[in-house]
Amino acid sequence: MNDLLRQLPRVDALAGDPALAHWPRERVVAQARTLVDDVRARVLSGELTVLPELSKTLRERMTALGTQRLRRVVNATGIVLHTNLGRAPMSQAAAEAAFEVARGYSNTEMELHTGQRGGRLRGVSEPLCALLGCQAAIAVNNGAAAVVLVLSALAQGKQVVVSRGELVEIGGSFRVPDIMRVSGAELVEVGTTNRTRAADFTGAIGERTALLMRIHPSNFRIEGFTERPSTAQLAGHGVPLVEDLGSGALQPGLGDEPVVGQVLADGADLVIFSGDKLLGGPQAGIIAGDPELVQACRTHPLYRAMRLDKMVLAALEATLRAHLLGQVPVAIELMKRDPKEMAKQLQADLSGCGLQVDVVPGVGFSGGGALPGEGLPTTLLRVCVSRPERLSAWLREQAVPIVARVADGALLIDPRTLLPGEDEWVVDALRRWGDRSGTSEYEGP
Repeated sequence: MNDLLRQLPRVDALAGDPALAHWPRERVVAQARTLVDDVRARVLSGELTVLPELSKTLRERMTALGTQRLRRVVNATGIVLHTNLGRAPMSQAAAEAAFEVARGYSNTEMELHTGQRGGRLRGVSEPLCALLGCQAAIAVNNGAAAVVLVLSALAQGKQVVVSRGELVEIGGSFRVPDIMRVSGAELVEVGTTNRTRAADFTGAIGERTALLMRIHPSNFRIEGFTERPSTAQLAGHGVPLVEDLGSGALQPGLGDEPVVGQVLADGADLVIFSGDKLLGGPQAGIIAGDPELVQACRTHPLYRAMRLDKMVLAALEATLRAHLLGQVPVAIELMKRDPKEMAKQLQADLSGCGLQVDVVPGVGFSGGGALPGEGLPTTLLRVCVSRPERLSAWLREQAVPIVARVADGALLIDPRTLLPGEDEWVVDALRRWGDRSGTSEYEGP
């Protein structure tokens, strides 16, 4: 042990590596000191009997420190609103709007025609009201925040009536009962898991009832002997009706996804939905409906902690104005795409690459809680290799990482979620993998 400790290099000597000369000296010294301390502790604990190559380890740490972690990837999974991959891809106009306000100053809270301070939400509130046919709308940083804000502003210390069949887990172990507890609202469960009637809601209304809440089952589907009251059946009972719609479809035609404007027309007092799902914009949680209820949320102290920054505001405004012009979001275009011809073209482009590539039928998914239980029929590119997990990992290590599926002993590429130009990256990567045959680095097929 003592011999190993004596072999530990001095921090200043380790930090003097010429390969790290482009880094600020103090940054390298700090990392070198941490590395030496870590190794010393592992030696003293008996974990290490041989010292690692510390210079190499320090270079790797500095490289990792200087590498952008969040970056663009190719989604070849066929899951359109893939939560792990950032959900909906934004339009070019939305991305450019965010970039434009990010690269300089902007009138985030200024009315240009008066030069006076103005509200930052006007650019999104006005198009939202026009799209939804309501009188007021605001946006915060995500859907869960919107729910917390609504409950805190309108039901803190009071009761909220919810069907037992709608006490869902939104994702990441984030459950509706937990949200209500955090907001200070008291949950009143009615009905059963599979059957709840309007009479169950109205029978639970009392002096302390602040809201009736209806939650779209975005992440699951209950089949069989079921019953669920409609928006119209729960509206007009003297207690505000709030609907958490999750994905937020603005137009019909996406399975049985509720259309936001129609839910308001049917009598909901407030609706809540996400910006980065079927809307096709950046992450945001939108609250729209009755102006007094919306204003109560807008003036609540929590609102400031949840408000959107200038880049998200710009991207969301551009997304909403595209909807006003009748433009279809990228995500919805992908859901409606037939990828059969793309799959055949990919197969043709990969001919002679040394890999067995088949075109097979398959199923993709909308993801993001939209269209629960409904698959999207698709056509897959099936790449047959002996170690598909290794190929999948190698694709994720590319300059532009490619994320694919592994199933049934093969790597699956779903062209549905490939954006313009990304098919070329997929073909190039798979050809390079095939060309590795016979080299010392080759580990497949």
